[in-house]
Amino acid sequence: MPDRGDKEVGVVRAGQPGIEDVDRVALEEPLQLVVNGHAVAVLMRTPGNDEELAVGFLWTEGIINKADQVLKVDLGAKENHALVFLEEGVEVDLNRLTRHLFSASSCGLCGKASIDAITSLHDSLPDGPGFPESSLLGAPAALRSAQATFEKTGGLHASGVFSREGRLLALREDVGRHNALDKLLGWALLDGRDLSESFVLMSGRLSFELMQKALAGRLPLVAGISAPSSLAVEFSRESNQTLVGFLRAPRYNVYAGADRVVFGG
Repeated sequence: MPDRGDKEVGVVRAGQPGIEDVDRVALEEPLQLVVNGHAVAVLMRTPGNDEELAVGFLWTEGIINKADQVLKVDLGAKENHALVFLEEGVEVDLNRLTRHLFSASSCGLCGKASIDAITSLHDSLPDGPGFPESSLLGAPAALRSAQATFEKTGGLHASGVFSREGRLLALREDVGRHNALDKLLGWALLDGRDLSESFVLMSGRLSFELMQKALAGRLPLVAGISAPSSLAVEFSRESNQTLVGFLRAPRYNVYAGADRVVFGG
């Protein structure tokens, strides 16, 4: 499949009036997600890894909890459509879809109601494991060096999952922060990966929605290059997740779950 992460567009640059140059921008296109014939969501995403995105979205939204519940994901029937067919006997409760409630900071729900709604889908995490400080500090450079499409466009978010030793296991890019994480979690589910001893690093702001998706993936530590929101901090404390923000070596802040960070390690 050809690389569809970016495209060439015309641009006039400052200081060069009347001269059209070219630039590369990140692609953004809709993906209609259809489950057993029911349209459930339109995801504005960067094309690529669409099967992972569909499966990851359904996992983090509580529609499925195992890879073998998905019979097939058909991406070829219609452009920008993902037709998901679930195994017989898998009940689809469309009322459990939460994106329309939680995708915007102005969702209108109080923080406690939002947290209760999501923690009812996914249990909080057990204590442990520990993550060496050196693994966290080395992760931003590893993430940045692996962002191929960002290098060309400067316009994509990334999520990368790392081992406890700081080895980058997988990375996904997308115009949407939540899509990049859904793609990553879809990869893990389809590949049979256990993430309970891994951590995830995200390129942008850490929101409530990203924390709940990481909880669905059983990721004990979530780190971001940027800041967390207040509700993300509250949620991480309720769910027993470790939350690290402003991870820019040699500095970072731990907003919750500092016992998992092996300082000086």
